[in-house]
Parts: sequence; structure tokens; C-alpha cells
Amino acid sequence: MSGFVERVTGGASPLGVLLRISVLGLVVYQAVVFTGTLVGEQAWVGLAAMWAATVALVWLFTRRGHTPLKFIVPGTLFLLVFQIYPVLYTGYVSLTNFGTGNVLDKAGAIEQLQAQATRVPTDAVRYDVAVFADPDAGEDPGVEGIGLLLTDPDEQVFFGTAEELVPLEDLPDVTLEDDRVVAVGAYERLSLVEAQAVQTALGQLRVPAEAGAIQLQSLTTAARAETTRTYDEERDVLVDTGTGVEYTPVDGNFVSDDGDVLQPGWVAVTGPGNYTRAFTSPLIRGPFLRVFAWNYAFAIGSVFLTFALGLGLALALNEPRLRSRRLYRSLLVIPYALPSFLTALVWAGLLNTEFGAVNELIGANIPWLNDPVWAKVSILLVNLWLGFPYMFLVCTGALQAIPADMLEAASVDGANAWQKFARITLPNLMITVAPLLIASFAFNFNNFNTVYLVTRGGPPIQGAQTPAGHTDILVSYVYRIAFESGRGADYGFAAAIAVLIFVMVAGISAYSFRYTRSLEEIA
Repeated sequence: MSGFVERVTGGASPLGVLLRISVLGLVVYQAVVFTGTLVGEQAWVGLAAMWAATVALVWLFTRRGHTPLKFIVPGTLFLLVFQIYPVLYTGYVSLTNFGTGNVLDKAGAIEQLQAQATRVPTDAVRYDVAVFADPDAGEDPGVEGIGLLLTDPDEQVFFGTAEELVPLEDLPDVTLEDDRVVAVGAYERLSLVEAQAVQTALGQLRVPAEAGAIQLQSLTTAARAETTRTYDEERDVLVDTGTGVEYTPVDGNFVSDDGDVLQPGWVAVTGPGNYTRAFTSPLIRGPFLRVFAWNYAFAIGSVFLTFALGLGLALALNEPRLRSRRLYRSLLVIPYALPSFLTALVWAGLLNTEFGAVNELIGANIPWLNDPVWAKVSILLVNLWLGFPYMFLVCTGALQAIPADMLEAASVDGANAWQKFARITLPNLMITVAPLLIASFAFNFNNFNTVYLVTRGGPPIQGAQTPAGHTDILVSYVYRIAFESGRGADYGFAAAIAVLIFVMVAGISAYSFRYTRSLEEIA
């Protein structure tokens, strides 16, 4: 024990020892807490990875020395959890059919499909019903917060929920008043008036029973319904017993020979179909390529315009004979200090065709946000307003780093202002600024805020199968596919576009950084 304490303390101060033990204890505690969740989800790979990381951290920080590893290992773990894993998981989702109608696992989809196809036969078992609800579920408890006290013709009493049907005598916590059940566990009995208030949820409630489910016929009666769909596990086929039609699994859905698709389906790996859709489907390819081209134009245009204006202002305010330079510089930074999402919303109001201050000021009726061309101009102008202060600050700092004697020597040699700028100022400036221009390009390539808050990607591209607009960039296009599609979310296709964005930005950044190294060699 003393050896362990010596390894943990390592000669540190009592406060340092307490901090180290507390952090290690928190790490182990979190691992224990999440173990139950991961076991319940049967996420064995995640469970093994979590405990491997926990053991590695405890072992490392209870040993003397290994100082570099004590910095590298936690950083690497954070990198894996918060960057590498999301990228890999997005890549996995892009190879699936994950989306509206395909969010369950296969067993859950089969259960839902069987619950959908139920009928009450003429000889079905009937029950007298009393409705119960969990008060902790609130005024709208939903299906999960409702229970039914069911009495069959043989006077056997059961308590059923959406999860199970249990004989009342097997439940330990039953409250009686005058031989009348008033509470079962957390569930309390409702009057007929109170039950009517949750009638929607009652109509959706299905209590699982043998070869079917129990469903309400009225607020006081229920019947055992039988499913008309049975699942043949050996053949992996869903059979409609009423019609005899068989449904086989195809890419996450049960499909008949006639092409009838049952919903819901389940999440299944479908291969690179989401990628090929973007380039081969005529209804997707056209809008996608337009969004793709505009994305590059928007990112390049934003970087060029903000850099040009920022550099011009920095050069103008770098003149030592100019008075009140500090005041001017402070005023120019104001757009950068304001929250960008708030500024974008303000500009959306200013550019409103009918009520916007811009049209009123210039006495025109320009459709800034409704015409495809003007909407793109509006986006570039708003992004120029938001981005030029950053470039102004960067260029101002870079100009201060250029040796004054170089410019003086050029003046002595007879160079004019343009020659000094082109041959001395700009090359030296680019050594410092070029990596920041690359970062600015990557930022604007994924500049969701400006596009979505000003135009919401509109105006829409007519005839597009997916929700695409003339000012959409890929990231806003992905968002609208995932969350705003009129036919439901398509997370798999959205993830495929996200992977393409990642590959493009990573490739351009890698190439550009190689170019910036060549600038340093020239300088």
C-alpha cells in the first residue's frame, strides 16, 4: 500500500496528490457508470475500449516518470473520441440507409410491422378495462405512461403496459380501497373523464400478448387482436397470413415480389449507393453539382473579397501620418466583435425586398433574397461585412512585421509604390497570411451560419428531388436533407455528402499548405 501511495504521490505536494487522486477517481467512476449503459446496449467494443483507456490512464498516472506520455495519451484519447470516431461513424452512416422509416434494428422493425397488421376476430377474448397512468409522466403521458387493468371472462386480472402483460397477483405493489384497485406501483387509476383526456395514447397502446396484442375497443373494454403477419425466422421472410404474400428483406426493408415495400424498415449497410446517387441520379445530380460549384465560388469569393478589403484598409491605416488611426482601427473591428448569427439575421431584415432598409435607402426594389443572382450577391456582401475585420487585423499585424529598412532600400533604388507593394510587401505578407487564408477558405467552405440565416439556402432550385436552393452550400444542403426534407430525413445520404466535404477540404488544405512552404523557401 505504501508503495502504491509513493507511486501516486511521486513527491508531489498534498494539494497535487489530492487533485491527482480525485481526477483518477472521477475517471474510474465515469467508467463504472457507463458500464451499465453499454452492457444494456450490448456495445461490447465500446465497453472494451472504455475500460482499456481507463486502465491505461490509471496505470500511467500512478507511475513516476513517463512525463511525455502523461500529456500525449490523454490528448490522443480525446482526439480519438471527439474527432476520429465521429469521422469514422459518419463514414459508416454514409454506407447505410439510415433515415426516416429506417431507424430501428431489424427485430424492432419486425415487431412494429406485426403490431400494425392486427385484427380482432369474432371469437377474440374480451376484457373489462380500467385505465391507469403514471402521474410523473405529466398531462400527456404517451403510450409509455399508461397502464390497463384487464379482467378476462374467467375473472382473472392482469395489468398490462406497452412492454408487458403481468397477472395482478404477481405484482408486489398494489393498492386497494374497498376491494377496488386504485394504484399499481407508480400507476394511478383514472376516472372516465380523465381517461378521455388521454384517448389518443390509449388508441395507440398495444399490450403484448400471445400471438398478438390487446387493444382498446372503448374506454371500458378491450379485446385480444391477432396479427396477420408472421415472421419465419428460418427463411427470414415476413408472411401476410391473410393474403399469403411473402416479404423478403432487401436493403433494410421487407419487399414483396410485386415491389410493395413495408414501413418501417431497419438500419442496414447498403454500400456506396448514397455516393453514386449524388452523381448518377438525374434529379439529384443537377442540383448537387450546382450546389457544389457555388460552394467553391462562395468560399473563394469570400476569401478574396475579405482579404482584399482587409488588406486595403490595413495599408491605408498603416500610414504613420494619418491621425486618429487607433480610433479608425477600433471602429473597423466592431463587426468582428458582434455575434455572427445575430448580424446575419439583422442583414436578412435589412435586405428584405418590401420592408428592408437597404431598398428604402437607395430607392430601389431589388429582390436581394428572392432572385438567384441577387441572393448570391447578398450572401457575398454579408460575408464580406462579417469577414473583413478579421483580415484587417491579420494584415495589420503582418505589416508591422515587415522590416522598414527593406522598404527604405527599395525607395532609394527608385521603386515606386506599386513596385514596393508587389515585390516586397505582398510576398512578405503572404508568408504570414497564407496559412490563415487556407483556414479562412476551410471555414467559408462550411460557413453554415451566414447562408442559412440570411437566405436559408433559397431561392429553391425548381425540379430538385432533394431540398436544394441557389445559395445552398454543401453543409447547408446536408442539413436540409437530414432535417428539412419533405419526405423525411435521409441521414445516410447527408452523411455521404458530409464525407465528400471532409475529403475535399482536407485535400485542398493539404495541397495549400505545401504551397505555403514553397512561399517560405522563395522568401
